[in-house]
Amino acid sequence: MSFGRTNTPISIVQEVVTKDTEGFATKTDNILVSIHAYQEGRHGSQKWVNRAAFSEATDLFRFRVIPGLTVTTAHVILCENNRFKITSVEDVKGRGMYIEVLAKKVTPDG
Repeated sequence: MSFGRTNTPISIVQEVVTKDTEGFATKTDNILVSIHAYQEGRHGSQKWVNRAAFSEATDLFRFRVIPGLTVTTAHVILCENNRFKITSVEDVKGRGMYIEVLAKKVTPDG
């Protein structure tokens, strides 16, 4: 992967649930960071065939490690008016330079 391929703007978001005085819960998004990433949709390559056996992921995101931020499965990715629930996070080759995230696209019908 080269720097020229990390051209998709994404935001890593933490969902925050607050309750008002009447007890109604409101879900808001707290944007932790906005960066550029490499995005790859699910298709028929050998890598995706191997991932399909154990993952419901629809997209893969790769981006540089963000100092001071630990990306977890509790976070959500916003990309091009779409919302992606993170299913797994992995350090690429264990070098601490890039993070690879598998995520499932969230649709209104669930």
